[in-house]
Amino acid sequence: MSSTSIDDLLAFEEEPAPVGPQSRGGRSRLVLRSLAIAAAVVVVLVVGLRGVGLQVSLPVLIAGVLAVLAVRRVTALLAPPPPPPPGGRVATGEDDGSYNWGARDALRAAINRWEWPLDWSNTRPERFSSVILPRIGELADERMRLKHGVTRESDPARARALLGDRLWTFLESPPRRPPSPRDLAVIVAELENI
Repeated sequence: MSSTSIDDLLAFEEEPAPVGPQSRGGRSRLVLRSLAIAAAVVVVLVVGLRGVGLQVSLPVLIAGVLAVLAVRRVTALLAPPPPPPPGGRVATGEDDGSYNWGARDALRAAINRWEWPLDWSNTRPERFSSVILPRIGELADERMRLKHGVTRESDPARARALLGDRLWTFLESPPRRPPSPRDLAVIVAELENI
């Protein structure tokens, strides 16, 4: 039994945006473009420095320009996304009560962390036993630990009494195929009643 908490299960981690198909030579084109920019900057710096009467070693100047461009590239990659444009939603004082499913937030990410594996288990039943069932067991253990101070591992007899026969059997002897959505809703309701 792992010691994962509910916070770990529902934690939100931003997923990288899907990368579209790149044209051939995308990486080499990027490297050539960066080298061309570096060469142009070095030429401008050499001409500018010689114009004021200063001489700098060319390898040092090239290394400095490449370092500055590399730092610029890294900071651009690590920069937070720009804020949404102002005026997108006007606060009227009352909310219409509907959920904006298109927005990226922690609630949607938590739902997706359950929705995707549940959807996958429809086509591959072994995924339910290997992915979903351990998460449900961890949630049951965490709820019992928080409310009653026990887990299935620490006190199996008391845990069985708290879970009830149906939920205990479901967690301890996994079904051969995923339960129907109705059965899963009953199991979740029993889990919430712990």
